[in-house]
Amino acid sequence: MIDNISERNIYVIIPAYNEEKSIAKVINDIPKNLVKEIIVSNNNSKDNTALEAKNAGATVVNASDAGYGNACLKGIEYLKNKVKPQDIIVFIDGDYSDYPEEIKEIIAPIEKNKADLVIGSRALGIKEKGSMTLPQEFGNWLATRLIDLFYKVKFTDLGPFRAITWGNLSVINMQDKTYGWTVEMQIKAAKLNLRCVEVPVKYRKRIGVSKVSGTLKGVVLAGYKIIWMIFKNL
Repeated sequence: MIDNISERNIYVIIPAYNEEKSIAKVINDIPKNLVKEIIVSNNNSKDNTALEAKNAGATVVNASDAGYGNACLKGIEYLKNKVKPQDIIVFIDGDYSDYPEEIKEIIAPIEKNKADLVIGSRALGIKEKGSMTLPQEFGNWLATRLIDLFYKVKFTDLGPFRAITWGNLSVINMQDKTYGWTVEMQIKAAKLNLRCVEVPVKYRKRIGVSKVSGTLKGVVLAGYKIIWMIFKNL
């Protein structure tokens, strides 16, 4: 747990793959008065994601190896020599399905020293009809119940919109390079007895087609990886 909260800065990492139509919207809706720097981790996009992100004012880093986790890890690598243990790192997707202006709600429990990891829960919030597929809903339900069963921490969602202090993120030592990223963070936080809190967030239909839920292959691989990650860390 990080107790020293003096001079705390907020950094946002956005993993992005082919999100040229949405990435600027995400960046523009992030409250600039709260955030020190926005980092877009361009995951080998074939479109103008990087250019759109740069023009919107974000720092762009290139993650050439495919995978959601790889993109997040590249953003973390960029921040290594820039941040302090008490700084807060926010993760949000680049598809505009989350509401970036809700960052203030995401970071509030950490700023009040009531949490070490905050998950934006779509299950507790308001979801636009059709914003999550049935496989996504079932996968979240199953995974969070398995985490409760085996790790004794209650979650309702594996949502990508989340915040954690740099010190705790370093202790967790994230490793997953693909679909298991979100569940790895929650499992390791539970094992380390970090204070995990969920806050309700709104959720809407993403711009473009999901690389995971939008294909049968993505759904199967993501489901397998999440379940594998839960049992791997027992």
